[in-house]
Amino acid sequence: MTLLEQTIAAIRPADPAALAAARAHQDSLTKPRGALGALEEVAVRLAGAAAVNPPPMPFPAALAIFAADHGVHTQGVSPWPREVTAQMVGNFLAGGAVANAFAAQVGASVTVVDVGVAADLEPAPGLTVSKVAYGTADMSQGPAMTVEQAVAALETGIAVARDLVGRGARCLVTGDMGIANTTASAALICAFTGRDPDVVTGRGTGADDETLARKVAVIRRALRVNGLAGGLTEGSGGSEGLEGLEGSAGQGGLDAPGGSDGWDGPGGPGGPGGAGGASGEAPARSALETLAAVGGLEHAAIAGFVLGGAAARVPVILDGVIAGSAALVAAALAPGTVDHCVAGHRSAEPGHAAALDHLGLRPLVELEMRLGEGTGGLLAHPLVCAAVRVMHEVATFDSAGVTDKEA
Repeated sequence: MTLLEQTIAAIRPADPAALAAARAHQDSLTKPRGALGALEEVAVRLAGAAAVNPPPMPFPAALAIFAADHGVHTQGVSPWPREVTAQMVGNFLAGGAVANAFAAQVGASVTVVDVGVAADLEPAPGLTVSKVAYGTADMSQGPAMTVEQAVAALETGIAVARDLVGRGARCLVTGDMGIANTTASAALICAFTGRDPDVVTGRGTGADDETLARKVAVIRRALRVNGLAGGLTEGSGGSEGLEGLEGSAGQGGLDAPGGSDGWDGPGGPGGPGGAGGASGEAPARSALETLAAVGGLEHAAIAGFVLGGAAARVPVILDGVIAGSAALVAAALAPGTVDHCVAGHRSAEPGHAAALDHLGLRPLVELEMRLGEGTGGLLAHPLVCAAVRVMHEVATFDSAGVTDKEA
């Protein structure tokens, strides 16, 4: 079995007994039932994911920022030059980005992974070079990647998750960097949810009306060119197409520079536990083929990162629209993956809400952020820790000698 196949086979959905025990435990604590709102469900969710109540404390956390470029940048979908991707990698490594400040605040480690930057990066502490290609091809002209490249990027993300968990991380946070990557995110969200590009495409870093209209048109063309105009059909996602990957996706050997509106919005929507979205007139496509057609190398790596966390039963906090679109891919490959995810925040990018709805995830924070890098997920981490700490430290009515109103 390949690493991807092994990982998918290891993923289990939430444990029903642990879920029931966690809900009962919540109801026995010295507070009115439901008084902690969504935090109670977060704690219950993590208990089900870990198959134990109370769940392990999700600390320490590890942020992985996956960086890559996008060939579709040449279509004028982002006001930022593609060189910013490599420059921001240097900024992360120097500790000068917002993600670094937020990570320091919550005590999270930061790992930067070059999975497809369109430049050769100098070795540096904190940088993992796992370059699959120098960016993707232009998805508006044909597939962005071959399936082989998509699998390689997925397995890079899995390997990073395994390494971080092996080094003691008990919570994983998704991060991204890639100029023009909200364009690929919107295309993935359309493909997996059946939504129209007009509905899920945002301005990102402040695109004007002309650029936004061009971006929507490019996404629409990419979906049509790659046979995805009608979305995936139900049941087309699973792990079935994992054998016979050779030659199934499209053009490869990509030296095309790319860019990504990585700054157009954090990453975040997701796909439900099923195989992705509304059925349409387009032929059914596997999740891997869809990822290869309109995704980015960082999207694939983040999807693998999510799968790796789920296989290890370590919670994964999703950032914004980039992570959300990647989670749709992960959920299509292994439906149980969603039970191991927490939506850190809701991005200002419109596609994020569509992805979260499709995944059935409720965001913990909504601050109109659209930065990416993992910033929204990092802000949510203390809330996740607080939710679990309640399960460990708050007394029950019986142990505290407090009368329960329903006693």
